[in-house]
Amino acid sequence: MNMANKAYKFRLYPTQEQAQLLAKTFGCVRFVYNKMLEERIQIYEKFKDDKEAVKKHKFPTPAKYKRDFPWLKEVDSLALANAQLNLKKAFTNFFSGRAGFPKFKSRKAKQSYTTNVVNGNIKLADGYIQLPKLKWVKLKQHREIPADHTIKSCTITKTKTGKYFISILTEYEHQPVPKEIENVVGLDFSMNTLYVDSEGKRANYPRFYRQALEKLARAQRVLSRRRKGSNRWHKQRRKVAQLHEKIANQRQDFLHKTSRQLANRYDAVVIEDLNMKGMSQALHFGQSVHDNGWGLFTTFLQYKLAEQGKKLIKIDKWFPSSKTCSCCGRVKVSLSLSERLFRCECGFVADRDTNAAINIKKEGLKQLGIA
Repeated sequence: MNMANKAYKFRLYPTQEQAQLLAKTFGCVRFVYNKMLEERIQIYEKFKDDKEAVKKHKFPTPAKYKRDFPWLKEVDSLALANAQLNLKKAFTNFFSGRAGFPKFKSRKAKQSYTTNVVNGNIKLADGYIQLPKLKWVKLKQHREIPADHTIKSCTITKTKTGKYFISILTEYEHQPVPKEIENVVGLDFSMNTLYVDSEGKRANYPRFYRQALEKLARAQRVLSRRRKGSNRWHKQRRKVAQLHEKIANQRQDFLHKTSRQLANRYDAVVIEDLNMKGMSQALHFGQSVHDNGWGLFTTFLQYKLAEQGKKLIKIDKWFPSSKTCSCCGRVKVSLSLSERLFRCECGFVADRDTNAAINIKKEGLKQLGIA
Protein backbone atom coordinates (compact mmCIF):
# COMPACT_ATOMS: atom_id res chain seq x y z
CA MET A 1 0.00 0.00 0.00
CA ASN A 2 1.47 3.35 -1.09
CA MET A 3 0.49 6.34 1.00
CA ALA A 4 0.77 9.86 -0.40
CA ASN A 5 0.27 13.34 1.07
CA LYS A 6 -1.67 16.25 -0.34
CA ALA A 7 -2.26 19.70 1.18
CA TYR A 8 -5.36 21.89 0.79
CA LYS A 9 -5.06 25.61 1.47
CA PHE A 10 -8.05 27.72 2.59
CA ARG A 11 -8.61 31.27 3.84
CA LEU A 12 -9.48 31.55 7.56
CA TYR A 13 -11.75 34.19 9.09
CA PRO A 14 -11.14 34.14 12.87
CA THR A 15 -13.13 36.27 15.29
CA GLN A 16 -11.31 39.04 17.20
CA GLU A 17 -10.96 36.75 20.22
CA GLN A 18 -9.59 33.91 18.05
CA ALA A 19 -7.18 36.31 16.31
CA GLN A 20 -5.79 37.30 19.73
CA LEU A 21 -5.25 33.63 20.64
CA LEU A 22 -3.58 33.03 17.26
CA ALA A 23 -1.20 35.97 17.89
CA LYS A 24 -0.42 34.53 21.32
CA THR A 25 0.24 31.06 19.80
CA PHE A 26 2.58 32.48 17.13
CA GLY A 27 4.50 34.29 19.88
CA CYS A 28 4.66 31.26 22.20
CA VAL A 29 5.88 28.96 19.42
CA ARG A 30 8.61 31.48 18.53
CA PHE A 31 9.53 31.91 22.23
CA VAL A 32 9.82 28.14 22.85
CA TYR A 33 11.84 27.61 19.64
CA ASN A 34 14.30 30.36 20.62
CA LYS A 35 14.59 29.08 24.21
CA MET A 36 15.37 25.56 23.02
CA LEU A 37 17.85 26.88 20.45
CA GLU A 38 19.57 28.94 23.16
CA GLU A 39 20.12 25.79 25.26
CA ARG A 40 21.21 23.82 22.21
CA ILE A 41 23.82 26.46 21.30
CA GLN A 42 25.32 26.17 24.78
CA ILE A 43 25.65 22.39 24.32
CA TYR A 44 27.09 22.90 20.84
CA GLU A 45 29.70 25.39 22.12
CA LYS A 46 30.66 22.96 24.90
CA PHE A 47 31.08 19.89 22.63
CA LYS A 48 31.86 21.68 19.35
CA ASP A 49 34.69 19.31 18.46
CA ASP A 50 32.59 16.19 19.07
CA LYS A 51 29.45 16.22 16.91
CA GLU A 52 28.36 12.80 18.16
CA ALA A 53 28.32 14.11 21.74
CA VAL A 54 26.10 17.02 20.64
CA LYS A 55 23.71 14.63 18.87
CA LYS A 56 23.46 12.38 21.96
CA HIS A 57 22.28 15.25 24.18
CA LYS A 58 18.50 15.20 24.42
CA PHE A 59 16.55 18.21 23.21
CA PRO A 60 14.74 20.19 25.91
CA THR A 61 10.93 19.77 25.77
CA PRO A 62 8.33 22.58 25.83
CA ALA A 63 6.94 21.10 29.09
CA LYS A 64 10.17 22.18 30.81
CA TYR A 65 9.37 25.86 30.21
CA LYS A 66 5.72 25.68 31.29
CA ARG A 67 6.81 25.62 34.95
CA ASP A 68 8.68 28.94 34.61
CA PHE A 69 6.31 30.49 32.06
CA PRO A 70 2.75 29.39 32.96
CA TRP A 71 1.23 31.48 30.13
CA LEU A 72 2.53 28.81 27.69
CA LYS A 73 -0.32 26.58 28.95
CA GLU A 74 -2.87 28.93 27.35
CA VAL A 75 -1.93 27.88 23.79
CA ASP A 76 -2.06 24.61 21.82
CA SER A 77 0.54 22.19 23.29
CA LEU A 78 0.88 20.39 19.93
CA ALA A 79 2.02 23.66 18.33
CA LEU A 80 4.82 23.88 20.91
CA ALA A 81 5.74 20.21 20.37
CA ASN A 82 6.06 20.89 16.62
CA ALA A 83 8.44 23.78 17.37
CA GLN A 84 10.70 21.19 19.05
CA LEU A 85 10.46 18.88 16.00
CA ASN A 86 11.28 21.77 13.67
CA LEU A 87 14.41 22.59 15.68
CA LYS A 88 15.47 18.92 15.62
CA LYS A 89 15.05 18.89 11.85
CA ALA A 90 17.05 22.12 11.53
CA PHE A 91 19.98 20.57 13.44
CA THR A 92 19.74 17.31 11.45
CA ASN A 93 20.01 19.34 8.23
CA PHE A 94 22.94 21.30 9.67
CA PHE A 95 24.90 18.19 10.67
CA SER A 96 24.26 16.54 7.29
CA GLY A 97 25.52 19.66 5.47
CA ARG A 98 22.16 20.43 3.81
CA ALA A 99 21.70 23.74 5.65
CA GLY A 100 23.48 26.33 7.76
CA PHE A 101 23.43 26.61 11.57
CA PRO A 102 19.87 27.19 12.90
CA LYS A 103 18.99 30.83 13.58
CA PHE A 104 16.75 32.50 16.15
CA LYS A 105 13.23 33.35 14.96
CA SER A 106 12.44 37.05 14.68
CA ARG A 107 9.12 38.83 15.30
CA LYS A 108 9.33 40.00 11.67
CA ALA A 109 9.62 36.43 10.35
CA LYS A 110 6.73 34.41 8.95
CA GLN A 111 4.01 33.93 11.58
CA SER A 112 2.82 30.32 11.56
CA TYR A 113 2.42 27.18 13.63
CA THR A 114 1.49 23.55 13.01
CA THR A 115 -0.90 21.37 15.01
CA ASN A 116 -1.68 17.67 14.65
CA VAL A 117 -4.78 15.50 14.66
CA VAL A 118 -5.15 13.67 17.98
CA ASN A 119 -8.38 11.80 18.88
CA GLY A 120 -10.41 13.65 16.27
CA ASN A 121 -9.62 17.14 17.61
CA ILE A 122 -9.66 18.64 14.08
CA LYS A 123 -12.91 18.49 12.08
CA LEU A 124 -14.45 20.20 9.06
CA ALA A 125 -18.17 21.02 9.00
CA ASP A 126 -20.43 23.55 7.23
CA GLY A 127 -17.77 26.15 6.38
CA TYR A 128 -16.03 25.86 9.76
CA ILE A 129 -12.99 23.98 11.05
CA GLN A 130 -12.52 22.83 14.64
CA LEU A 131 -8.99 23.53 15.90
CA PRO A 132 -7.37 22.90 19.33
CA LYS A 133 -7.98 25.79 21.77
CA LEU A 134 -9.61 27.91 19.01
CA LYS A 135 -12.76 25.74 18.72
CA TRP A 136 -14.75 26.44 15.51
CA VAL A 137 -13.13 28.88 13.08
CA LYS A 138 -14.84 30.11 9.91
CA LEU A 139 -13.09 29.28 6.61
CA LYS A 140 -13.69 29.68 2.88
CA GLN A 141 -13.67 26.07 1.66
CA HIS A 142 -13.60 26.54 -2.11
CA ARG A 143 -12.98 22.83 -2.80
CA GLU A 144 -13.96 19.56 -1.17
CA ILE A 145 -11.43 17.26 0.49
CA PRO A 146 -12.09 13.72 -0.84
CA ALA A 147 -13.66 11.29 1.66
CA ASP A 148 -10.70 8.85 1.38
CA HIS A 149 -8.23 11.57 2.51
CA THR A 150 -7.35 11.52 6.22
CA ILE A 151 -6.38 14.82 7.87
CA LYS A 152 -2.93 14.52 9.52
CA SER A 153 -1.99 18.08 10.48
CA CYS A 154 -2.84 21.76 9.94
CA THR A 155 -0.55 24.76 9.52
CA ILE A 156 -2.04 28.18 10.31
CA THR A 157 -0.31 31.21 8.80
CA LYS A 158 -0.78 34.96 9.03
CA THR A 159 0.43 37.01 6.05
CA LYS A 160 2.05 40.47 6.19
CA THR A 161 -1.27 41.92 5.01
CA GLY A 162 -3.13 40.48 8.03
CA LYS A 163 -4.85 37.57 6.24
CA TYR A 164 -5.08 34.11 7.81
CA PHE A 165 -4.68 30.85 5.89
CA ILE A 166 -4.80 27.19 6.87
CA SER A 167 -2.96 24.43 5.04
CA ILE A 168 -4.57 21.05 5.76
CA LEU A 169 -2.21 18.14 5.17
CA THR A 170 -3.98 14.90 4.25
CA GLU A 171 -2.86 11.33 3.67
CA TYR A 172 -4.42 8.95 1.17
CA GLU A 173 -3.75 5.66 -0.58
CA HIS A 174 -2.15 6.37 -3.94
CA GLN A 175 -0.90 3.84 -6.46
CA PRO A 176 -0.14 5.76 -9.68
CA VAL A 177 -0.03 3.57 -12.77
CA PRO A 178 3.26 4.26 -14.62
CA LYS A 179 2.41 5.92 -17.91
CA GLU A 180 3.84 4.57 -21.15
CA ILE A 181 6.14 7.33 -22.40
CA GLU A 182 5.13 8.54 -25.84
CA ASN A 183 5.04 12.35 -25.75
CA VAL A 184 8.27 13.92 -24.43
CA VAL A 185 9.23 17.61 -24.34
CA GLY A 186 12.47 19.37 -23.46
CA LEU A 187 12.42 22.74 -21.66
CA ASP A 188 15.28 25.24 -21.79
CA PHE A 189 15.22 27.87 -19.02
CA SER A 190 14.69 31.38 -20.38
CA MET A 191 15.24 34.52 -18.34
CA ASN A 192 12.46 36.46 -20.08
CA THR A 193 9.80 33.90 -20.96
CA LEU A 194 10.37 31.22 -18.25
CA TYR A 195 11.14 28.51 -20.82
CA VAL A 196 11.38 27.65 -24.51
CA ASP A 197 10.34 24.08 -25.37
CA SER A 198 11.74 21.67 -27.96
CA GLU A 199 8.82 22.49 -30.27
CA GLY A 200 9.80 26.18 -30.34
CA LYS A 201 6.96 27.37 -28.06
CA ARG A 202 7.56 29.92 -25.31
CA ALA A 203 5.82 30.18 -21.94
CA ASN A 204 5.53 33.99 -22.35
CA TYR A 205 5.80 34.71 -18.64
CA PRO A 206 4.35 38.21 -17.97
CA ARG A 207 7.15 39.24 -15.52
CA PHE A 208 4.75 40.51 -12.87
CA TYR A 209 7.46 41.97 -10.60
CA ARG A 210 8.92 44.12 -13.40
CA GLN A 211 5.44 45.37 -14.29
CA ALA A 212 4.79 46.47 -10.70
CA LEU A 213 8.24 48.01 -10.06
CA GLU A 214 7.06 51.60 -10.55
CA LYS A 215 4.08 51.15 -8.20
CA LEU A 216 6.30 49.43 -5.64
CA ALA A 217 8.97 52.15 -5.78
CA ARG A 218 6.31 54.84 -5.30
CA ALA A 219 4.72 53.03 -2.33
CA GLN A 220 8.11 52.39 -0.71
CA ARG A 221 9.13 56.06 -1.11
CA VAL A 222 5.96 57.07 0.75
CA LEU A 223 6.74 54.47 3.46
CA SER A 224 10.28 55.83 3.91
CA ARG A 225 8.84 59.29 4.70
CA ARG A 226 6.49 57.99 7.42
CA ARG A 227 7.56 57.97 11.08
CA LYS A 228 8.31 54.32 11.90
CA GLY A 229 5.72 52.80 14.22
CA SER A 230 3.06 55.48 13.62
CA ASN A 231 -0.46 54.65 12.40
CA ARG A 232 0.28 56.13 8.98
CA TRP A 233 3.50 54.04 8.77
CA HIS A 234 1.57 50.84 9.55
CA LYS A 235 -1.10 51.74 6.97
CA GLN A 236 1.53 52.35 4.26
CA ARG A 237 3.54 49.24 5.23
CA ARG A 238 0.38 47.25 4.64
CA LYS A 239 -0.03 48.80 1.16
CA VAL A 240 3.52 47.75 0.25
CA ALA A 241 2.86 44.24 1.60
CA GLN A 242 -0.36 44.04 -0.45
CA LEU A 243 1.55 44.87 -3.64
CA HIS A 244 4.13 42.16 -2.92
CA GLU A 245 1.36 39.69 -2.09
CA LYS A 246 -0.44 40.44 -5.35
CA ILE A 247 2.76 39.84 -7.37
CA ALA A 248 3.38 36.53 -5.55
CA ASN A 249 -0.22 35.40 -6.16
CA GLN A 250 -0.08 36.33 -9.87
CA ARG A 251 3.19 34.46 -10.29
CA GLN A 252 1.94 31.38 -8.45
CA ASP A 253 -1.29 31.31 -10.46
CA PHE A 254 0.62 31.49 -13.77
CA LEU A 255 3.08 28.77 -12.71
CA HIS A 256 0.28 26.45 -11.54
CA LYS A 257 -1.65 26.79 -14.81
CA THR A 258 1.45 26.44 -17.02
CA SER A 259 2.75 23.36 -15.17
CA ARG A 260 -0.75 21.79 -15.27
CA GLN A 261 -0.92 22.22 -19.07
CA LEU A 262 2.47 20.54 -19.51
CA ALA A 263 1.63 17.71 -17.07
CA ASN A 264 -1.62 16.96 -18.91
CA ARG A 265 -0.09 17.12 -22.38
CA TYR A 266 3.21 15.21 -22.02
CA ASP A 267 4.24 11.85 -20.51
CA ALA A 268 7.73 13.08 -19.63
CA VAL A 269 9.27 16.56 -19.30
CA VAL A 270 13.06 17.02 -19.50
CA ILE A 271 14.80 19.98 -17.83
CA GLU A 272 18.33 20.94 -16.74
CA ASP A 273 19.16 20.60 -13.04
CA LEU A 274 20.04 24.29 -12.60
CA ASN A 275 21.45 26.09 -9.55
CA MET A 276 19.26 29.20 -9.68
CA LYS A 277 20.85 30.90 -6.65
CA GLY A 278 24.34 30.50 -8.12
CA MET A 279 23.12 31.73 -11.51
CA SER A 280 21.53 34.87 -10.07
CA GLN A 281 24.72 35.73 -8.16
CA ALA A 282 27.27 34.83 -10.85
CA LEU A 283 25.49 36.51 -13.77
CA HIS A 284 24.02 39.44 -11.76
CA PHE A 285 20.52 38.50 -12.94
CA GLY A 286 19.04 38.45 -9.44
CA GLN A 287 15.75 40.24 -10.15
CA SER A 288 15.11 38.41 -13.43
CA VAL A 289 15.86 34.95 -11.99
CA HIS A 290 13.74 35.45 -8.87
CA ASP A 291 10.92 37.11 -10.82
CA ASN A 292 10.08 34.11 -12.99
CA GLY A 293 10.14 31.52 -10.15
CA TRP A 294 11.78 28.62 -12.05
CA GLY A 295 12.37 26.65 -8.82
CA LEU A 296 8.69 26.88 -7.84
CA PHE A 297 7.67 25.97 -11.40
CA THR A 298 9.77 22.75 -11.36
CA THR A 299 8.31 21.81 -7.94
CA PHE A 300 4.76 22.17 -9.27
CA LEU A 301 5.67 20.27 -12.44
CA GLN A 302 7.24 17.39 -10.51
CA TYR A 303 4.25 16.61 -8.28
CA LYS A 304 1.69 17.16 -11.05
CA LEU A 305 3.50 14.69 -13.31
CA ALA A 306 4.00 12.18 -10.45
CA GLU A 307 0.25 12.23 -9.64
CA GLN A 308 -0.43 10.88 -13.13
CA GLY A 309 2.41 8.32 -13.16
CA LYS A 310 4.47 10.55 -15.46
CA LYS A 311 8.12 11.64 -15.17
CA LEU A 312 10.21 14.77 -14.72
CA ILE A 313 13.75 14.06 -16.00
CA LYS A 314 16.61 16.29 -14.82
CA ILE A 315 19.82 16.26 -16.84
CA ASP A 316 23.25 17.44 -15.69
CA LYS A 317 23.53 21.23 -15.50
CA TRP A 318 26.97 21.02 -17.20
CA PHE A 319 25.52 19.34 -20.30
CA PRO A 320 26.40 21.73 -23.22
CA SER A 321 22.81 22.11 -24.47
CA SER A 322 23.36 25.61 -25.89
CA LYS A 323 26.69 24.86 -27.60
CA THR A 324 25.65 21.56 -29.24
CA CYS A 325 24.15 21.45 -32.73
CA SER A 326 20.81 19.59 -32.52
CA CYS A 327 21.20 18.62 -36.19
CA CYS A 328 24.74 17.13 -36.46
CA GLY A 329 25.84 16.95 -32.80
CA ARG A 330 28.95 19.16 -33.23
CA VAL A 331 29.85 21.12 -30.04
CA LYS A 332 31.00 24.74 -30.31
CA VAL A 333 34.06 25.85 -28.34
CA SER A 334 32.42 29.13 -27.28
CA LEU A 335 29.03 30.83 -27.55
CA SER A 336 28.39 34.27 -26.00
CA LEU A 337 25.08 35.13 -24.31
CA SER A 338 24.48 37.89 -26.88
CA GLU A 339 24.29 35.37 -29.73
CA ARG A 340 20.58 34.58 -30.01
CA LEU A 341 20.85 32.52 -33.21
CA PHE A 342 22.72 29.21 -33.30
CA ARG A 343 24.70 28.72 -36.50
CA CYS A 344 26.56 25.49 -37.22
CA GLU A 345 29.20 24.63 -39.83
CA CYS A 346 26.80 21.98 -41.18
CA GLY A 347 24.50 24.79 -42.31
CA PHE A 348 21.94 24.40 -39.50
CA VAL A 349 20.51 27.71 -38.21
CA ALA A 350 17.99 27.94 -35.37
CA ASP A 351 16.90 30.03 -32.40
CA ARG A 352 19.50 29.49 -29.68
CA ASP A 353 16.95 28.49 -26.98
CA THR A 354 14.97 26.16 -29.26
CA ASN A 355 18.21 24.40 -30.26
CA ALA A 356 19.12 23.98 -26.56
CA ALA A 357 15.62 22.62 -25.75
CA ILE A 358 15.91 20.00 -28.54
CA ASN A 359 19.29 18.89 -27.12
CA ILE A 360 17.81 18.69 -23.62
CA LYS A 361 14.98 16.50 -24.94
CA LYS A 362 17.49 14.21 -26.75
CA GLU A 363 19.59 13.83 -23.58
CA GLY A 364 16.43 13.05 -21.59
CA LEU A 365 15.41 10.39 -24.11
CA LYS A 366 18.86 8.80 -23.66
CA GLN A 367 18.28 8.63 -19.88
CA LEU A 368 14.90 7.07 -20.50
CA GLY A 369 16.48 4.55 -22.86
CA ILE A 370 14.37 5.69 -25.79
CA ALA A 371 16.05 5.98 -29.19
